[in-house]
Amino acid sequence: MLIKHSRSQKPVKIMDPDCAICSQPALAQCECEAKGLDIAVRQAEQKMMTSVFNDIRTWVRGHAQDYILQYFSMLTTRRKDYHAQQIRSINERALYYYNARPHPTELQAADAELKRGIDEDWKASVQRYPEVLEYFYGLVDLNLPGDEEPGVRDPPLSALGGVGNAGGRKVRMREPIVERERDRGERRSISRRERDRDRGPVAPPPPMGVPRRPATAFGPVSGYGGYAPPGY
Repeated sequence: MLIKHSRSQKPVKIMDPDCAICSQPALAQCECEAKGLDIAVRQAEQKMMTSVFNDIRTWVRGHAQDYILQYFSMLTTRRKDYHAQQIRSINERALYYYNARPHPTELQAADAELKRGIDEDWKASVQRYPEVLEYFYGLVDLNLPGDEEPGVRDPPLSALGGVGNAGGRKVRMREPIVERERDRGERRSISRRERDRDRGPVAPPPPMGVPRRPATAFGPVSGYGGYAPPGY
């Protein structure tokens, strides 16, 4: 019997063994082995990839929420600034024409308009979740090893002549370089504090200036017209 290699598509000649599940001869062409392979793939995927999928989902969800809140904050800041100008204009007009405070209904109408506007801004922000989630999912990078890498050509499985056991290996996501450096810095900081504690009290460090908040890829820029949403 000739079968095709899954990657090279070259025909490979093998003997016709009976079905490994129902023991029928190969001529019966039963689907037991194909269905069994599908089940095994699903079980292996659940075992090895569930934690990775959960980590990706948590990362995407958190960044999408942060972006939507930041986007909403930008919209409401602009609207509150306009509301403050409107209130100031109402007070100045009442003072100029009537030399008195504005009528309460004018102020109430302006406040009601602000509330409606904030509700509209929140609705517009939440409706952006699909595109924002797709954007952050698009940033996820999962790499497949090349066919010529040693781990692919000679898996450490005893049936293929390798050594060791890969049964305990788990799929992991790579952390961004910045986060890895931050974790190493935190570990060094903890070790330094432990050494200082063993030495006894030390003089406090000199005061430092207030650190600037790092710029983000989606932070509001000067002017609403220059705001760039994900993917644009």
